[in-house]
Amino acid sequence: MLNLASAFQWAAPLSDEITLTKATEKAAQAQRLLTDPLYVESFNALEAQLIQAWIASDPRDTEGRERCWLAVHANRKQRDYFASFINDGKMARAQLDELARQAERKKRFG
Repeated sequence: MLNLASAFQWAAPLSDEITLTKATEKAAQAQRLLTDPLYVESFNALEAQLIQAWIASDPRDTEGRERCWLAVHANRKQRDYFASFINDGKMARAQLDELARQAERKKRFG
């Protein structure tokens, strides 16, 4: 999973804000994708087909069963990759909120 916290420690404040904003935008895109009915349907159908092929395969077909297993996990990793954008976006949002609080305190108290 990507770690935004370490990626932002060295960046300049303006760069932080731009990068953090981009991360929240990616999170929103990933959320839309992962909740899109067509994506969900296709993901679930593909996984079900792969699992069914694995179950129906000849127990001696080690290579074929391995390919099915790998494909199921690759399919899941794709979904997890998009989920990581959502988690990174949550962290970025929290950091943006903190930057805004700091700016407000600085504005009020100098």
